[in-house]
Amino acid sequence: MTTCGAGGLRLLGVLTLPGVKRSVRHARVFLVVTLVPEHLAAGGDLLDDMTLVVDEFAANGIRHTASGRGGKIHIALWAGKGVLRAEVSDDGAGGARPVLRDADDESGRGLHIVEALAVRWGHHADGPRTTVWAEFVARGGEG
Repeated sequence: MTTCGAGGLRLLGVLTLPGVKRSVRHARVFLVVTLVPEHLAAGGDLLDDMTLVVDEFAANGIRHTASGRGGKIHIALWAGKGVLRAEVSDDGAGGARPVLRDADDESGRGLHIVEALAVRWGHHADGPRTTVWAEFVARGGEG
């Protein structure tokens, strides 16, 4: 069993996809087939929230980083006691990292949605690459 940090999260699965638009759909499908039925109920709000967040992270990784110029994205799903975590890693954006923009801007509202849906979210650098992550409270038997 692979674990992550002090939180005791265990890795449920990792998927590597090419940095093309159609990969966003595959990222969503990966999330659903990995989490349902063992960790989440199909059709539930938490699954919808996590799917939307993974969609946003994957689309941003393809749109704004080297992943979308011939690179790849990597989706990792983790579970721990009362928590589910989704991560999307990209090939980097020349040192630029995700940042919340003014909510009144024409674009860039996606991270505000992430902030509203996730309990916590953030990012970390791994050399030129960036991993963006979000954690969700697993209710009841979920997680």
